[in-house]
Amino acid sequence: MRHHFSRRQFLRGTAAAAGLGLASQAFSPPNILGQRSPNSKLNVAVIGCANQGLPALNAAASENLVALVDVDENHLATANNWLKEYAPDVIPSKLKVFHDYRKMFDDIPKEIDVVFAAVPDHHHFLTAMIAMSLGKHVYVEKPLAHTIDEVRRMMAAAKKYKVVTQLGNQGHSGEGIRRLCEYIWAGAVGNVLETYSWARSGRGGVGGRLPAKPVPSGLHWDQWIGPADFRDYHDELHPLLWRSWWDFGTGSIGDWGCHNLDGPFMALKLDQSAPTSVEALVQEGGSDERFPLRNVLRWNYPARGSQPPVKCYWYDGYFDKPDPARTDDEGNPLRLQNRPPIVLELEKRYGRDLKAGGTVFVGDKGIIACGDYAGSPRMMPEEAHRAFKTPAKTLPRVVGTHQLDFLRGCKEGYQPCSNFAYGGPLSEMVLLGCLAIRAGAGKKIEWDPVAMQCTNVPEVNALVKREHRAGWTI
Repeated sequence: MRHHFSRRQFLRGTAAAAGLGLASQAFSPPNILGQRSPNSKLNVAVIGCANQGLPALNAAASENLVALVDVDENHLATANNWLKEYAPDVIPSKLKVFHDYRKMFDDIPKEIDVVFAAVPDHHHFLTAMIAMSLGKHVYVEKPLAHTIDEVRRMMAAAKKYKVVTQLGNQGHSGEGIRRLCEYIWAGAVGNVLETYSWARSGRGGVGGRLPAKPVPSGLHWDQWIGPADFRDYHDELHPLLWRSWWDFGTGSIGDWGCHNLDGPFMALKLDQSAPTSVEALVQEGGSDERFPLRNVLRWNYPARGSQPPVKCYWYDGYFDKPDPARTDDEGNPLRLQNRPPIVLELEKRYGRDLKAGGTVFVGDKGIIACGDYAGSPRMMPEEAHRAFKTPAKTLPRVVGTHQLDFLRGCKEGYQPCSNFAYGGPLSEMVLLGCLAIRAGAGKKIEWDPVAMQCTNVPEVNALVKREHRAGWTI
């Protein structure tokens, strides 16, 4: 493939800019759109057309969709059918279609302004890095990358190439996270000392690699493997369960961490200091190939400005038994979810259903809870919420969806709210959780953010960065 820079040249150009990667990103409008009217159309490519690729398609169809990339021809057919039904102005036969994003970037680089990357985690880095090096704005699904090293390099590249970026944690554009911050910053619960986050996600398994199966018709398997070490196909990797496997995904925490840890991260200003330690308190299942079935994690953050030290907890997964207290719409018991004990206590005490995902903030003057994506924050008990003076709306609001705000930023030359300067450190928090999981329950990971390494469990440092397969390197 014809990429006009080497990995060594790229690292020389960005190493000085990488630093800790926690500061706000300075920004000036990129040259590629310097003469573009805000009312003109962007040329958009979507890489990955299934699952989170559909919201990307929806946003791209509001501009000028020029290319689709997917390793699975069935996904491309589904995307074409979706476009015919929901975006009739887009003519699928006029789209450039690829199974390999490297070829797209080689063949039509001048025809693209913006890239949406809705691909498995192990592809995030390369798709974004090629796009940014070519001056393309890029939206990447969460978490930002598969390793902390990749996150740092992506942040540095975004700064170097002065492109508009966005992490795909869509709740960050919502009203809920802004209301949450405004309540906490107004002192609604005093100093927050602990947070408990949980998620409706059960990724993981037990045992080793599964026996090979024939590659399904229409699936370009080598392109799916991409930068990871090659292995034979089995149907627990594609199309849905790749998050459960260390080589390709980031587990349940990678699935939901950038959503339900986003509230603590923003409201408690966790970007101002790396955690002193991260620990897996409980894990069940898992192996060298797969993430555990259930996890309980804790990050220990030091004081940040006027905010005191805080312990942030994470719960994910399910138990293999029904929950007698929770049913579906037809009255059937749901599987027992691995939720924090404090959630069960608060539900019982105050009669409030805290749902299958969210966060509880425990302050020295009270408690506030929110749902998935930091939605609908309210103090507990309800009487305390009603008694507290509603804080002023001091944070700017996002108009439209997370994806559309990204496209608007591309046109108008501003960085949307979850650009890589914000989404990178949030993703790093999530990936530190992965390191703690790999270390094993009861081993506290002590983290040096400057050296970018664990100082006390050196074996997990192999997960901080990785080598990419030949032909899939920058």
